[in-house]
Amino acid sequence: MNNQYPIYTLQNECVDCYKCIRECKMKAIRIENGHASVIPERCIACGHCVLICPSEAKKVRNDVNKARAVITAKQRVFVSLAPSWAGFWNCTAEQLILAFKKLGFEGVSETALGAQEVSIELTKLLSKRENKIHISSACPAIVDYVRLYMPEYTEFITPLGSPAMTHAKLLRKRYGDDIGIVFAGPCIAKKNEADKNPELIDVSLTFKEVAQWFAQENIDPSQIEVPAEANEVKFVPKKAYEGTYYPIEGGMNKTLRLSGCAKDIQLVSISSITSFETALRNFDPKQVDRPIFLEALACAGGCANGPSKNADKPGIMAMTDILRTVKIREDVPSEPEVIVEKQYEASAQNTKKYTPEQIAEAMASVGKHGVEDEINCGGCGYDTCRQLAEALLSGDAEPSMCVSYMRKLAIRKASAMLRSMPSAIVMADSELRILETNEAFVRMFAPDLLEIFKDRPEGLAGGALDRVVPFVDLFKRSIKSGKDIHKERYPVGKNLYDIAVFEIERNKIVGAVITDVTQTEMKREQIARKAHEVIEKNIATVQNIACLLGEHMVDTELLLSQIAQGYEENTPNTEDEGK
Repeated sequence: MNNQYPIYTLQNECVDCYKCIRECKMKAIRIENGHASVIPERCIACGHCVLICPSEAKKVRNDVNKARAVITAKQRVFVSLAPSWAGFWNCTAEQLILAFKKLGFEGVSETALGAQEVSIELTKLLSKRENKIHISSACPAIVDYVRLYMPEYTEFITPLGSPAMTHAKLLRKRYGDDIGIVFAGPCIAKKNEADKNPELIDVSLTFKEVAQWFAQENIDPSQIEVPAEANEVKFVPKKAYEGTYYPIEGGMNKTLRLSGCAKDIQLVSISSITSFETALRNFDPKQVDRPIFLEALACAGGCANGPSKNADKPGIMAMTDILRTVKIREDVPSEPEVIVEKQYEASAQNTKKYTPEQIAEAMASVGKHGVEDEINCGGCGYDTCRQLAEALLSGDAEPSMCVSYMRKLAIRKASAMLRSMPSAIVMADSELRILETNEAFVRMFAPDLLEIFKDRPEGLAGGALDRVVPFVDLFKRSIKSGKDIHKERYPVGKNLYDIAVFEIERNKIVGAVITDVTQTEMKREQIARKAHEVIEKNIATVQNIACLLGEHMVDTELLLSQIAQGYEENTPNTEDEGK
């Protein structure tokens, strides 16, 4: 069994935008090392975070291989096909059935059959006319939301299994407990339902997973040719009727009326978690003086707009395509063939309470030292700064999530760097108005304005740059060309400057780092002059040595010549002696 939670995050794809936290009603997201991860015990698998994630880092667990394994392991495997299939695929029912059979399924059955059984049983339940509210159990995301976040209303959830669970029981009754059942629909929360009820549903696939499976096997339902004897290609064990209304908001209530639900029983339809929470906010069950049935769905507009819907098909077309498949039967049975009795237990989130001192300490960690600092901007994903503080204490958030705090921190760091830099720093706009400077700049070019700079929080901001420095032409050229300009030993009066002008925002803002290199250049000249003097002295010495060596060599040559000549004159002639 795949124990991975149905929704997870690809850490490398998460861009730290916190959009999933902002959008998650349950705050079932934890930030660790700058990346978001789903908290399974808090998540209801509504799939909203999957739809809104801008980097597509939120993913749905893929159970196609698990479905393949069921087909391999069991002799007969049936598809429980959600009635919203017509809003996803552009093909006939016969083509889709044949496509599933190509994958190895024994047959395809409509989940709407289970929906009809649920409606019949609910009609009986509501006929008792109890003056209370009844919350539908058809949507597993709503059921989990009530159990976890509105536990005081858990007792009002109708004690019946969902249409998918009821349909699975119907199929097992008809074909045997040894069959395999794979649910296919637009819902991610059904994966949780299948995981919790493996005795009924073996695997739950989204329509997108099924489409992926078809693609892997080179199956295109819309291109399948249906044989002439089309009667042999049909849903088993029979065609569904009014249950096909279920994926449309208000469709369940419509089936209740068709099943004979009395008109004096008030039927209310609500879709989306936000609308559901709003409807029950400040609700007092003791004040109910009439029987009310609440058809509650987690997805706005109903299951037809589930997280695994066909994003390329307009919503109105998806809904009308579903409605076109609905067939109304003249007589609805008064008794269901099967029901799944189900008691739901509250599982309230044990939110830890923190002391005011702990909250204050957590608030201080993100620069919130008083009520005036609590701007409640929502940039972190939480509605208030105090909610962020609680998340920090519980380990679900990090200080870096506070946008205003990080901005202030960045400004403080930048200001500290500007102040401490010995070089002059200045930033100006396209009109050459000063936006930002440091003290070194003022000391270097406008020392008479130093006191004003220190007294005014904005410093010289708003002042004209050309009144301070004489080289504004460098700034103009950089703004116009968008290129950086670097001038070495740029003369201004008696001083020399190293000036680097650079673009900050194209054609709008430029900055400059200016270093006074006058003293450095003077020292260089002094060193060069001294070096020239040393070189000249060395050359003179070498020349003197050369001269001395030259004179000595001449004297030596003359002496040796004289000695040689004298030696030749005094040498006896051996030939004369022989005579």
